[in-house]
Amino acid sequence: MTASLNHMTDNPCHGGDLASAEARFGRPAGQWLDLSTGINPNPYPITDFAPEALARLPQEPAETGLLGAASAYFQLASNAAITAAPGTQAIIQWLPTLRTKARVGILGPTYAEHEFCWRAAGHSVDTLSALPEPSDLDVCIAVNPNSPDGRRHDPAALLSLAQGLSANGGWLIVDEAFVDPHPELSLAGAAGQKGLIVLRSFGKFFGLAGLRLGFALGDAGIVEPLRRAIGPWAISGPAMEIGARAIMDAAWIDATRKNLRSAAARLNGLLAQHGLNVVGGTDLFRLVEHSNSKDLFRKLAEQGILTRSFDYREDWLRFGLPGNDADFERLHAAL
Repeated sequence: MTASLNHMTDNPCHGGDLASAEARFGRPAGQWLDLSTGINPNPYPITDFAPEALARLPQEPAETGLLGAASAYFQLASNAAITAAPGTQAIIQWLPTLRTKARVGILGPTYAEHEFCWRAAGHSVDTLSALPEPSDLDVCIAVNPNSPDGRRHDPAALLSLAQGLSANGGWLIVDEAFVDPHPELSLAGAAGQKGLIVLRSFGKFFGLAGLRLGFALGDAGIVEPLRRAIGPWAISGPAMEIGARAIMDAAWIDATRKNLRSAAARLNGLLAQHGLNVVGGTDLFRLVEHSNSKDLFRKLAEQGILTRSFDYREDWLRFGLPGNDADFERLHAAL
């Protein structure tokens, strides 16, 4: 049996690991209905891109166009800085290297890479159940809305915390990986305020996770060292071209928000029909509570449906959105 990369490197486990699912259950990767991630199952349509985007190094005008389009989409203030990376995961890994040993608090449970990366860089990390007092920490990290439970943090309270932290040189990092369907929660427009760093994923809402594109927004004193750390040519030419095109497509974005909201409500109804208690989520995934979620995970996997279980909560199971009527029917039949 082939171990997954996560297991071999002792990194946190994640959704979307079809190779491990294939090794464990014997079903070829192409025969799975993968509901283990929070990625839009109906991606932004890529019709074509310039062939030279693959044949040459990424060009500065393309990067300028991407960052300009992203700045408009995020409604950045004039004093805010922005940089792009090959996915927000890269930013999550680089940020801990930009500070000396710090006291870090993470609102959790949440995306495990935040804790893993800060601990690996030698920082002291605690999991928090509520927003802290600014004097207690050097760095606070909040995912808003949170994964896997969809917990929302009040934007005004987060801004107040960022202000308090920055008074002593601290940071508030707000990971908005799942905020695109819920723009009212975003602090992107406040980026530029001292001590506030906002992370934005591209792949989840636009359904193009394999393109590897993400952004960090904040004041130049933080974003510029991050940009230098990431280094040149970090974003591929196709990612620049496709990313800029997608985030400028206001009609697709508006329609997708509506479609995701409808699909999430439909999934709620389907899960409830089968006696599963929905306890949270976003418009990209739903979280259920079940007394024997490990057994439910296994039985669904044996029918080729991959969900997301959690070692720290054995009564939780997360379901991504089925992408069409056939996928909804397949989940219904399996349940």
